[in-house]
Amino acid sequence: MSTEPRINDRIRVPEVRLVGPSGEQVGIVPLAKALELAQEYDLDLVEVAATARPPVCKLMDYGKFKYESAMKAREARKNQAHTVIKEMKLRPKIDPHDYDTKKGHVVRFLKQGDKVKITIMFRGREQSRPELGFRLLQRLAEDVQELGFVESAAKQDGRNMIMVLGPHKKKTEAMAEARAAADARKAERLGRGPAADQADEVDEVDEVDQVEETEADEVDQVEETETAEVEPVAETAEVEQPAETAQDA
Repeated sequence: MSTEPRINDRIRVPEVRLVGPSGEQVGIVPLAKALELAQEYDLDLVEVAATARPPVCKLMDYGKFKYESAMKAREARKNQAHTVIKEMKLRPKIDPHDYDTKKGHVVRFLKQGDKVKITIMFRGREQSRPELGFRLLQRLAEDVQELGFVESAAKQDGRNMIMVLGPHKKKTEAMAEARAAADARKAERLGRGPAADQADEVDEVDEVDQVEETEADEVDQVEETETAEVEPVAETAEVEQPAETAQDA
């Protein structure tokens, strides 16, 4: 059965309980009288409670009502938080750099307000050393304790060991902070204006000119150095020491 309110001529009852545009109670009136009032106020006669006896109708701008309802639903969806569980897989003998990378992902997930499922995968003989995975999970929990807590303690599950971390910050709070940061960045970009952009372009041109001047000075210095190195060689070439030695002999 449809719950959509009936409007104007779709109402088929002799009398209705009428509610005014501002929510005031008009009382039980004939349907024809309610339709006349709707035309007088240039509004719609909307049946809001069909199961009541008599049915309840209200004078309203139905188009505006639908628009406001859609906006409220959109805002509710915007602020709605879905619980998401991210997963991160590690090995018992993980490399320090890989560990830092994985930890960075866990930190990002916790900052976003998501839960993180940490899975330690054992292979071969590693299954006989579960304490390695347990120590690794404890280390990770201590490294991110400012952002999250151990929601589910480490436990063995076949070849894997699993631990679940929960965020201190709720999903809605994380979404609100991320939205505020995005708005701040947008406002900063808009607040700079075209004058600031032109100033940045001028600064970039000045920097390019300085770089070109520096490169030109370096080229001149290199040419002077090469010239200074060539001249002594030329002077040395003019001295004929072997010939003088032969005449003396």
